[in-house]
Amino acid sequence: MPSTPRESIHGQWSSRLAFVLAATGAAVGLGNIWKFPYIMGQNGGGAFVLVYLACILLVATPILITEIMLGRRARRSPVHGMQALAREEGAPAAWSLLGWMGVIAGFLILSYYSVIMGWAIAYVERALAGSFTGLEGPAIKAMFQSFTANPLELLFWHTIAMLFTMLVVVRGVRAGLEAFTTLLMPLLFIILLILVGYGLSTGHFAEALAFMFTPNFSKLSASAVVVAMGHAFFTLSIGMGTIMAYGSYMPERTSIARTALIIVAADTLVALLAGMAIYPIVFANGLEPSAGPGLVFQTLPIAFGQMSFGVVFGALFFVALVLAAWTSSISMIEPAVAYLVESRGWSRARAGTLLGFAAWALGILTVLSFNHWAEVRLFGKNFFELLDFLTSNIMLPLGGLLLAVFATWVMRRASSFEELGLPAAAYVLWRVLTRYVAPLGILVVLLHGLGLLG
Repeated sequence: MPSTPRESIHGQWSSRLAFVLAATGAAVGLGNIWKFPYIMGQNGGGAFVLVYLACILLVATPILITEIMLGRRARRSPVHGMQALAREEGAPAAWSLLGWMGVIAGFLILSYYSVIMGWAIAYVERALAGSFTGLEGPAIKAMFQSFTANPLELLFWHTIAMLFTMLVVVRGVRAGLEAFTTLLMPLLFIILLILVGYGLSTGHFAEALAFMFTPNFSKLSASAVVVAMGHAFFTLSIGMGTIMAYGSYMPERTSIARTALIIVAADTLVALLAGMAIYPIVFANGLEPSAGPGLVFQTLPIAFGQMSFGVVFGALFFVALVLAAWTSSISMIEPAVAYLVESRGWSRARAGTLLGFAAWALGILTVLSFNHWAEVRLFGKNFFELLDFLTSNIMLPLGGLLLAVFATWVMRRASSFEELGLPAAAYVLWRVLTRYVAPLGILVVLLHGLGLLG
């Protein structure tokens, strides 16, 4: 039996459903609704989706199972959890640095994620006000450029986004994280289904489905495969300590593997629903599915400004984007909050408020990256680009790689077998994928991100 405590001092989820919704909320974010549709559009549609699904199953899912397993076994924050697990397995105490890397990565990501979440909140207001009505592409683009060029407006919405995040985190595991995610995640699915329903009425739904699910491998490059692998890994919020922290609140008898598969299915479903909501609108309005990062904030508003009930559906779309961002942002700060509560004995309110303020202050540098400091460069990148590169291309894949190494090369087989509770054949499959297949995929993503692999 493990020597670490079997109950977290922070409490635990009331049920498996609560954990599934919370962990899905952590995984579902801007990447599902903003990034996935445009990278799919840039990389050939259906063929990219097939590769992405294969990467989800072979690379991302084994690591997700691993991170949940380590979290539940430790029953502590990622930093103290890795310390306890290393001691239990007779491994060097330096493994606690893996926990630290996840906590720091989540904090850094939150600082700029809050700024982008602020954009989504601002665009809810713009959609409701009918600001897109009758505007063509150049006017919509000018609106976005004017918006990002105004640091005070960006700071205002960044502040609102961070207050949303702190409001949930300070309330605790059940009254905060669980209560909000069990409300917000079903609401997100309902809104996406309404938007898909609208897509059915455009007359271009079949074209959208054909684009998404008819493979054309001639459009699939080696680079697209790496992009699919990278997004499959990052979409599940692996490697930033979030899933480990959430796993530490998981009920004892809940199946880790089965729960992980449900989370993966829900996360993937949101991404596909987003595509089915966005592409019929794109095709109906003669827009380009490969519009890139501007698809959500510059391309779709053109359609919302031209179509019937564009005010309603535009507002619903950006509300969905806010909900996805909100459920992710509360998870990013949780590992750091848990650490301060454990190590300092602080209340969650004090820890959440302090960390929220610190992340908000750091986010000001991201706000300035889009205007006054846009030309300030370090290693050829502005502050926002540097933070995004450091976390997405280095810290998260490295964290995932080290999780796999610890769980299958350092941790005793008996320990992982006991915690996972899998049948022998399923355990062997997890171990082979986590020990060999997933690390190879992560290594490819890491080397590509560092520019060492074309």
